[in-house]
Amino acid sequence: MPAPPAPSNGIDKLDYRPSSDPRRPLLQPDAESDFSRPSQDTSYAGSFFDQVAEGIAERDRRKIQRQVVRWLSFVWAIINCLCAGSITAYSLYGHLFQSQLHYTQLQVNIVSITAELAMYLPVPAFGYLCDRLGPGVPSLLSGFFFGLGYLLAAFAYRSGPPPSDGGYGWPFGVMVVAFVAVGMGTSCMYLSAVTTCAKNFGRGSAKGVALAVPIAAFGLSGMWQSQVGSRLMFERNPDGSKGDVDVFRFFLFLGITLLVVGLIGSLTLRIVDEEEMIDEAVEELERSGLLAQDEFFSRAANIHGYGALDTRDLSDSQFDFLRTEAERLKLHTEEEARKKTWLLNEETRRYLTDHTMWWLAAGFFLVTGPGEAFINNLGTIIGTLTPSYASSSPPTSPATHVSIVAITSTAARLLTGALSDLLAPTAPSHQYHRGPDSMANSFSSIHRPANPSKPFTVSRLTFLLIFSFLLSLGQILLASGLIQNHAARFAWVSALVGAGYGAVFSLTPIVVSVVWGVENFGTNWGILATAPALGATVWGAVYACVYQRAAGSGERGNDVLCYGKECYAPTFWAMAVSVWVAGGLWLWAWRGPGGWKSRGIAV
Repeated sequence: MPAPPAPSNGIDKLDYRPSSDPRRPLLQPDAESDFSRPSQDTSYAGSFFDQVAEGIAERDRRKIQRQVVRWLSFVWAIINCLCAGSITAYSLYGHLFQSQLHYTQLQVNIVSITAELAMYLPVPAFGYLCDRLGPGVPSLLSGFFFGLGYLLAAFAYRSGPPPSDGGYGWPFGVMVVAFVAVGMGTSCMYLSAVTTCAKNFGRGSAKGVALAVPIAAFGLSGMWQSQVGSRLMFERNPDGSKGDVDVFRFFLFLGITLLVVGLIGSLTLRIVDEEEMIDEAVEELERSGLLAQDEFFSRAANIHGYGALDTRDLSDSQFDFLRTEAERLKLHTEEEARKKTWLLNEETRRYLTDHTMWWLAAGFFLVTGPGEAFINNLGTIIGTLTPSYASSSPPTSPATHVSIVAITSTAARLLTGALSDLLAPTAPSHQYHRGPDSMANSFSSIHRPANPSKPFTVSRLTFLLIFSFLLSLGQILLASGLIQNHAARFAWVSALVGAGYGAVFSLTPIVVSVVWGVENFGTNWGILATAPALGATVWGAVYACVYQRAAGSGERGNDVLCYGKECYAPTFWAMAVSVWVAGGLWLWAWRGPGGWKSRGIAV
């Protein structure tokens, strides 16, 4: 028998046959192998890159959608502000309350003062709604407030003088209630728009312009509304010439228009990426050391039974476990609302306990009060410049000066907003969350130039002081008597006061956003914005008392109307001094002990 062949050291590829099919050719691919399927369907690499491409496309779509929402909200915020400032047209018809409804100057001022109070005092509540529920809710409320207020005022005016003045019209209190609603509507519409812009753009490099544009639009609202009223809704004089504004039709126009604008704003005003903004602020507060205890760590400890133990008594594994649970709580859907509330409450507490906020608010009160009183009493101030018998047609009109104030105010707001972005010091990210002794603050001040990209900087406080001084110049010009019997010169007063007033209202919210951040901007700015309410009340009452005393001491005695320098000069000298004191308070908040400069806050 022949011997079997010697075993081979290896298997040659020509000898190999699959046991499942020994007759199958070696080089024929398996019907079910990966090589027999189209690469488009079966390639793992192709599938992975398809998923990556789809993810990128989806991310880009979401980014575009966010940008569309952000800019749509910005556009409608401007429209909201273009309509919200209808109260600034009060001088267009305030004097008609005297001549047609027989109101005294004090009653005319009571109407404007109550509107100012209703506009400013509820602002913290409306700002709270903006921060917690979004700007759409206050915008909706503004539509209802405006509609109710102006419709009620229209029919109260049409009814004629009240019974207290021998007429048969509605009581004086009805007009007061109507303008309370108008004031609240103004606050809601303005704050919803400004808060939207502050939160959507306040973390970028154009925060000044983003806030200045809607605030400037607010200043323009009185101009275009007064022009519409005086040019399209006027009464005819007996000789057929154009007379004063038809107040009834004007109020109807404002009520319906602002109702519609507020309703649309409730659907279009949205905050973009608010969750990301809240998360960043929470993390920065935790790193800053300003918080005595981590709220979410404590909550996790309580949930897992470690709440009674001090952190130092925990083992490393227990501490790491609770830290992980704290991070999980932050990301949990049910915790998002609680995390936001916790952060905003903490921001409000820090804001109210900051002494520099109170200096800023005091100065804001001393500047805006005189500005508000001037704007509300333009009509009666013009009436004091020339005697009523001097000419059948007055040399100037309230509508003209409302427009001058609006134009100069708008120009100042846009100018200061743009210049503050270009020239103001660059604010480090989350500078307002850093403690005075924090490592980040010390490192930035020692190892890094203050503004490497800006060799020349001008603080926002410098702009604020300059324009406040311009406002006081207008007051001095009026108080000096240079305008008396020269009503054409009154345009200089309106321009100076308008520019100063507009710049202050533009720069102050920008300062608030820089010093205390934008997460809680609605509440923070709302608290500060109550200052003009008291200022307008005080200075409106001072002007009315001086005016009424001068009118009562005239030749005829107990006159309702007043003529002469003594009707206003004492008031405006005092207003100028008030503005100078405000400048001193702002300097103290900026450069005084514990001020923004010593805390490393770039303002």
